[in-house]
Amino acid sequence: MNQLFETPIEYLKGTGPARAEVLKKELGIYNFEDMLRHFPFKYIDRTRFYKIREINIEMPLVQVIARLTSKEIIGEKHTRRLVAQVQDDTGVMELVWFQGIKWVEKYLLVGKAYIIFGKPGSFNGKAQMAHPEIELYSPEALKRKGNATLQPVYNSTEKLKQYTLDSKGLQKLTAFLIEQHYKDIPENLPPYLINKLKLMSRADAYRHIHFPADAAELNEALRRLKFEELFFIQLKLLRNKLLRVQKFRGNVFDKVGHYFNEFYQHKLPFELTGAQKRVLKEIRQDTQRGVQMNRLLQGDVGSGKTIVALMSILLALDNGFQACFMAPTEILANQHFQTVKGVLGDDFINIALLTGSTKQKERTKIHRQLEDGSLHILFGTHALIEDKVQYKNLGFVVIDEQHRFGVEQRAKLWRKNVVPPHVLVMTATPIPRTLAMTLYGDLDVSVIDELPAGRKPIDTLHFYENQRLRMFGMMKEEIAKGRQIYVVYPLIQESEKLDLKNLADGIEVMSREFPLPQYRLSIVHGKMKAADKDIEMQRFVRGETHIMVATTVIEVGVNVPNASVMIIENAERFGLSQLHQLRGRVGRGAEQSYCILMSDVKLSRDGRIRLETMVRTNNGFEISETDLQLRGPGNIEGTQQSGVLDLKLADLAADQQLLLLARHTVEEIFEKDPQLAHPENHILHQAFMSKKDGLTWDKIS
Repeated sequence: MNQLFETPIEYLKGTGPARAEVLKKELGIYNFEDMLRHFPFKYIDRTRFYKIREINIEMPLVQVIARLTSKEIIGEKHTRRLVAQVQDDTGVMELVWFQGIKWVEKYLLVGKAYIIFGKPGSFNGKAQMAHPEIELYSPEALKRKGNATLQPVYNSTEKLKQYTLDSKGLQKLTAFLIEQHYKDIPENLPPYLINKLKLMSRADAYRHIHFPADAAELNEALRRLKFEELFFIQLKLLRNKLLRVQKFRGNVFDKVGHYFNEFYQHKLPFELTGAQKRVLKEIRQDTQRGVQMNRLLQGDVGSGKTIVALMSILLALDNGFQACFMAPTEILANQHFQTVKGVLGDDFINIALLTGSTKQKERTKIHRQLEDGSLHILFGTHALIEDKVQYKNLGFVVIDEQHRFGVEQRAKLWRKNVVPPHVLVMTATPIPRTLAMTLYGDLDVSVIDELPAGRKPIDTLHFYENQRLRMFGMMKEEIAKGRQIYVVYPLIQESEKLDLKNLADGIEVMSREFPLPQYRLSIVHGKMKAADKDIEMQRFVRGETHIMVATTVIEVGVNVPNASVMIIENAERFGLSQLHQLRGRVGRGAEQSYCILMSDVKLSRDGRIRLETMVRTNNGFEISETDLQLRGPGNIEGTQQSGVLDLKLADLAADQQLLLLARHTVEEIFEKDPQLAHPENHILHQAFMSKKDGLTWDKIS
């Protein structure tokens, strides 16, 4: 890392120990680099000068050039104020000061022209400006003070303001840093790349992002610094991928034997889709290369990811290895276990389930069978990564909804075998292409983008509160056909009491509309004991109840092919990803299924877009792109804990083209110079190896 960037902030002229301490505590500014990277959050446009006649009180801040025609101090003590009159060729305006009167009065010279900047107002029907910034007009003044530029505005705090480090104070410190050290700002991209991509130099970019002369200059600075952010993320990810291929050998699955063939020919419950076959082929190729596989499998709810994972596991078994299947919750781990047990039968291979609820006697048996190799597949939650869980020969790992696991948890699975096992991570949360490229850029990505044959697309309807009777009518029609229904209420995290009240009100309404003995209800919410919750869910699974009234606990882990209607109450309170997950609970049988989104008539813009998107499409990837546009990458499930998306400037929704350019550029560089050993790439190698820009993420992203 360059010496300038590492210089402690107290060594910046005008800072000193006390100011340095408050900068560290309030803004995390420890050194010169942190100061340079405390970017303005907006700019005041001082490129335009208004005529007095053009000004109105609705305008936020305006700038005029006008001549001072008079000044006087009026009033006594508390009413004392300085009033000045200025005029241009279109009109007259009054300026007023209530503080610093003596100092300002000396500065004001009648007959001179001034640059005046402030918030317009009016008093007694006259244009007025209180406490404006004011400076003698000259062509030099325009250039020197940035009075004809875009003026930066910085985030500050009340504590900082006590040390005169408001936006203006921070602007002064930044200006001084750039003036004094502009030539020392280190470049971290090679000249050939800067020329090829027509990028501004790094030093110029820092100068112009803080003090742009105009919008064009600001945009060029932003383009350079955004590209740099995205480029180094891609450099890290793709370099990590290369290193993994070079460093971590993988077990070779060169046989397709008894387990795979027997399952494929006699036990497979349905014909594989073209997408499933393609993904299996990709996994098969990965596991034959002698390099450890790290693959992300994306696919909508119900697209058949579990079967693909199982058939991949059977390849591992055919080659003498064990496998494990880790899910984030007991409900989901149990669902995968039951699904696989159902299609395999009891006498085909030895499988077991290990969760926090597993009794000690069963746990001891599982540990013993894992160590002697007689247990083939272990399903479970994070219990699988406990130190006492030892495998004889772990060769294949499946991690479902992997973003719910922390980095260290995943790393423990990685270390369960001398040769790292092949890893397949799965998600039913479709990830936009740009986000996948950034979060999972060092993984190979497979996508199951078609549903199994015979599945009908779910019909999604949006009803307002005044259409509730129509909704009840549809429910009764479906129940009469022998179908079952989910009714889901939002989980309002701010108030569990409010959440339960919501649910209680819903239960009351449903009980009144669907009375016993003709109709039976199951009730499930997060406050229930696990055993009670399971009893209620199992009643619904067995078809003993017609309607399940629940909170979002049923988002994952319930598979009832007979359920044909999903009703989501207060649907405007849910995120798109969650709405899509909930909708995926129905449509699992051959019958037509429905998702009904109930909402208030008054909707926010974002709420309306979310519901319109759900009605328009069943495509999870299209939905995820809209979600990215609405919420930004930092709020999409799993991205905050990843540690990758520490983006100060780049926006994955708005800067997709720049991300693609960064990715393509890195791929080209590694194609020619995988070790970054060529002299022209020395600067990249240095940046890559430096402590700040180096790889800090786990091998399993």
